[in-house]
Amino acid sequence: MTHFLHMPRRRFIGLTGAAAFAPANAWPNTYREITWEDLIPPGVPYSEIIGEGEIDQVNDTWAPIFDANATKLNPELDGADVKLPGYIVPLDMGSDGVTSFILVPYVGACIHVPPPPPNQLVFVTTEDPWPSDSLWDAVWVLGRMSAQLNSTELAETGYEISANEIEIYEW
Repeated sequence: MTHFLHMPRRRFIGLTGAAAFAPANAWPNTYREITWEDLIPPGVPYSEIIGEGEIDQVNDTWAPIFDANATKLNPELDGADVKLPGYIVPLDMGSDGVTSFILVPYVGACIHVPPPPPNQLVFVTTEDPWPSDSLWDAVWVLGRMSAQLNSTELAETGYEISANEIEIYEW
């Protein structure tokens, strides 16, 4: 699993032709910074959420089989204003950019099989599209999180964030 370092960052404000950025201290920080480990409920070891799987011969893909721990969610995050780092796997993309995506803990998750378990995937929606030329960048997503299982065309997700802000994650 990719671990994210703490570093200086810029905030994405919105799009008016090109992305606009402001210093990180331009707004008060009211978001709880969380990690991917926080998405797993207390007392559930990460090693117990990864399941085996089987080959889908018809579609030539790997179908993961997760145990019950893979869909256990952390109830403390339901309704919390959070800030979570990750990578974008686009779902809805228009000429202005991406408006819904799956936030994943490492590059290539959900694109390469098998996808991470549901409690390691976050469905994100945003009113301000994220520019399509920045899809490979690591980002911070800031917004209200809900803990609920949801199915997308790529994978089952365990959480959802309505993004108020998206920031470039600078290394």
